Amino acid sequence: MVNLDVAFVPTPKRIVRAMLQLASVRRGETLFDLGAGDGRIIIEAAREFGAKAVGVEIAPDKIRRIRERLTATGTKAELIESDIFKVDLSSADVITIYLSESANAKLVQKLNKELRQGGRIVSLDYTLPGWTPKRELEVSASGIRRTIYLYKKE
Repeated sequence: MVNLDVAFVPTPKRIVRAMLQLASVRRGETLFDLGAGDGRIIIEAAREFGAKAVGVEIAPDKIRRIRERLTATGTKAELIESDIFKVDLSSADVITIYLSESANAKLVQKLNKELRQGGRIVSLDYTLPGWTPKRELEVSASGIRRTIYLYKKE
């Protein structure tokens, strides 16, 4: 297991929506949320965008909470209880992340190796070292300015 310097901070719904819109998530695409937290991104991706949503989360308590939210909202999504570095990402069309600078730096090699051509990555607040964003979007939530970065594997 890789030790990541990441704390769980719930992403406001309007930012979740902005992340998914920036990635141009389309019906039927496969979206992976790495570090799924409470499941809000996979629920929004499945319900509002028609994506095949996959949440990857290592913490059993968070997995239980996501399952409860999926049941409560009647949403179908796949959950993988695992370290994000042990999950095969080759089927992903879109990957969403809200990790940290250090976690993103560790993730770059895996993304370079596994993400398919044309795959998109949306990162909240933290850049991907060595990758150039295709777009950046400034959003405000609760008076705090946030940046969403969109990357595309060429």
